[in-house]
Amino acid sequence: MSLSRPREAADAPLCRTAPWPEPGSAPVRRRGRDRPSCDSPCNDRHQGPATSPRRTEHDGTRLKKRAFSQRLNRSRPEARGRRRPFSGRLPTAAGAARGRSPQSRPARAEPHRPSAAPSAHARREAHPSGRRHRRRRSACSPGGRGQGSRVRGQFLPGGGSMAGDGSGPVGSAAEDGGPPAPERVLFPPTFSVSEIKNKQRRHFMFLRWKQQQRKEKLAAKKKRRKEREALGDKAPPKAIPKTIENQRVYDETTVDPNDEEVAFDEATDEFAPYFNRQTVPKILITTSDRPRGRTVRFCEQLSTVIPNSHVYYRRGLALKRIIPQCIARDFTDLIVINEDRKIPNGLVLSHLPDGPTAHFRMSSVRLRKEIKRKGKEPTEHVPEVILNNFTTRLGHSVGRMFASLFPHDPQFIGRQVATFHNQRDYIFFRFHRYIFKSEKKVGIQELGPRFTLKLRSLQKGTFDSKFGEYEWIHK
Repeated sequence: MSLSRPREAADAPLCRTAPWPEPGSAPVRRRGRDRPSCDSPCNDRHQGPATSPRRTEHDGTRLKKRAFSQRLNRSRPEARGRRRPFSGRLPTAAGAARGRSPQSRPARAEPHRPSAAPSAHARREAHPSGRRHRRRRSACSPGGRGQGSRVRGQFLPGGGSMAGDGSGPVGSAAEDGGPPAPERVLFPPTFSVSEIKNKQRRHFMFLRWKQQQRKEKLAAKKKRRKEREALGDKAPPKAIPKTIENQRVYDETTVDPNDEEVAFDEATDEFAPYFNRQTVPKILITTSDRPRGRTVRFCEQLSTVIPNSHVYYRRGLALKRIIPQCIARDFTDLIVINEDRKIPNGLVLSHLPDGPTAHFRMSSVRLRKEIKRKGKEPTEHVPEVILNNFTTRLGHSVGRMFASLFPHDPQFIGRQVATFHNQRDYIFFRFHRYIFKSEKKVGIQELGPRFTLKLRSLQKGTFDSKFGEYEWIHK
């Protein structure tokens, strides 16, 4: 006979219910219930006469449901191939020299053992109509072209093996009947944690590496301490640790407080009347227009830190109209708290009546209730003031401006201290209460609020945004 069958289904038995049509006969297409039931491995529609009116597995709806369920099962994690658990061993120099993988044992090829009866998936792949499955054929499926092979859960293109030299197929040793001999593994000689693709494994290896680094550092520290104890007085001096402050480039504007030129400038600047005890500080604290609750509470707490300070609602007035009223009422300083999105983000400090005016960017504001292990409410005693690290010419001006906010003579009985600490051009404000536990130990307790300032500009005279002359602007 001249009738031929598809090459992929050459080994499958002929259909018992739908015989092949005779040569020259017209094909009959049937659908739905009229399609015959078939036990052959093919999935194509038969063109023979119907022998059973019942619904069969060749029905289009069932095929669609079955294909959808198979795609869903393949997409589930539990349906995929499981990887071997990670042993957690660190790479060794001996293993890298032998070419072995630092994470696993040498790969071993597992020969394919075909089953007695082909599965449904194999029958679908064998048929030419399975276009979607044809791209995913492997060397193990009937009719496959051997696009790749799996060795211990690792897919190697071209049928290569990690256990060989990369030139022979996987099953070369299995065809001879003997087990494949493990040879050198194709793995990079250098090991890097970043090359691990698995996120959990990479994180685990990184933690192991950090732990090993800490152990080595601690062992070296103990060794140095034992050497110093053995040498006694002849031990070398301790190394100075590297910090951000001692590694900074020296600022040329740093001045000596005993410099005659600096002393003359400070004796004739705008803060000289305060330091000569000719004026008493009186502070007015206000906010931007329509302040929110957080900004109002911050102003109230700031008024408890600065003695002789008064909080007033702005009522939409411009600063050019507020400053003359403050001068007429003998206020020496004006503090304006700006806000953005209900959070205080700026502070304007203007010294009256002749200036200067400083504009600060405010951040990291914490009220009293937001501070952990805070103390009781501050008392009305005049606090002490600490100005730390204001060593440049600009720092002298800003430090004297902060000092002029507080009265001259602090009340030490209150044991309260306000600290302005300058570090990397950021000014950190803290308010503490201290107590002497012994002659050498002292305990402190933060009272709040706390905030951080960053100088943006320093302007001569009072506030004038249009025609003001600026001494310094942050670039």
